[in-house]
Amino acid sequence: MKSVALYNLGCKVNSYELDVIQQILQEKGYKIVPFDEKADIYIVNTCTVTNIADRKSRQILHRARKNNPAAVVVAVGCYVQSGNRVSEDSAVDLVIGNSQKQHLLSILEAYLDGQGSGEEKDGSDYDKSVALTRTASHTRAYIKIQDGCNQFCSYCIIPYVRGRVKSRRMMEIIDEAEGLVVNGYQEIVLTGIHISSYGTDADAPEEKAGLLTLIERLQEIPGLKRIRLGSLEPRIISPEFAARIAKLDKVCPHFHLSLQSGCDATLKRMNRNYTTAEYFQKIGLLRKAYADRKLALTTDIIVGFPGETDTEFEETAHFLRKVSFSEMHIFKYSIRNGTKAAEMPEQMSEKCKKQRSEKLIALNRIMTQEYRESFRGEEVQILIEESKEIAGSRYFTGYTGEYVKAAIAAGDSENIQALLQKGALIRGRVKDNLTTEILLVSDVLEANCGN
Repeated sequence: MKSVALYNLGCKVNSYELDVIQQILQEKGYKIVPFDEKADIYIVNTCTVTNIADRKSRQILHRARKNNPAAVVVAVGCYVQSGNRVSEDSAVDLVIGNSQKQHLLSILEAYLDGQGSGEEKDGSDYDKSVALTRTASHTRAYIKIQDGCNQFCSYCIIPYVRGRVKSRRMMEIIDEAEGLVVNGYQEIVLTGIHISSYGTDADAPEEKAGLLTLIERLQEIPGLKRIRLGSLEPRIISPEFAARIAKLDKVCPHFHLSLQSGCDATLKRMNRNYTTAEYFQKIGLLRKAYADRKLALTTDIIVGFPGETDTEFEETAHFLRKVSFSEMHIFKYSIRNGTKAAEMPEQMSEKCKKQRSEKLIALNRIMTQEYRESFRGEEVQILIEESKEIAGSRYFTGYTGEYVKAAIAAGDSENIQALLQKGALIRGRVKDNLTTEILLVSDVLEANCGN
């Protein structure tokens, strides 16, 4: 039995894909070992989103070679696609591009049998089959519905290394979701590089109908309790989209709308193709459609983008307060060679980026806490994921539909213990904050323990 060590770098999509690769390897009898142990095969799922990511990818590949000079070292993913001539690196034996990840096992075994070329990269015609599913627990599963991006933001290399949008067949997604429900999963998360573009590349009428139609089809699956969406582009939100999706009770009231900057001048340099006024209007459509329900609105922000003046930064901070997000992910701009932003003048110093990042992180802390406080006394539904000890007591924890972590005391009652099994959907009332990040729920009102 050959041993395999795996290492992931980069985004959630990379993580999902590597989990599936691990599952395939295990099913075929390979032994998975920790990366820092001696292994027969090392697989590194690389990232190229920034120059730092490139360097980290190289370092991990060389660490693998150092762990076992006789091992087969496999470089997979975006760094492979970025023109870095990875196949010339003496630390690497086998190079596999993004669209070939699904064929990794056959490529690897052909190489081990002396039949492989050592390099299997993507060509201009990307493989349309992007079916990869990752299960986070026996309660939630991730389904990758598309790959690639056509947006070409000035700071992003992803369209060059992942290629153009390629959507998965809708019936394949439906069939996979139905299979997951049969196996006990109650929540599915739709993920991809740019899921708002789902179907835009399609010829068949079904896929061409787009993301909203896919969600409506998933809504019809018996036994499926929740549908959660990955990151969306604000342009997908229209009056029709907001009205139709608000009618789907299985869709979690949690929308992650990527913003990146709250300043129009910065957005223009980023090539984001919308203004803050347009973004705010999209937020308004969602809030109006969900006026009778609690709604979570989260986003991503890049600070220290080239040319960002103090005034532009303050415009961003003001806009973020105006929207009042439930949570923000703050990133310091990092140069990526090969992008237009890397060539822009007025690159910000690391000190400036750090200071601005800290200010927005502090603002996020305030807004997040205000959002959590708004749940006090409210009814919530929690999908139970695990039992854990917190501050010396045993609790069952999971997430609300708004993706806020919550906990219910395990208690001594066998009946409560039975209700709060892993995978149960519990409806209860928020009593207080158990910690700064976890709501405390009491008064269990309803429990649904799945199929």
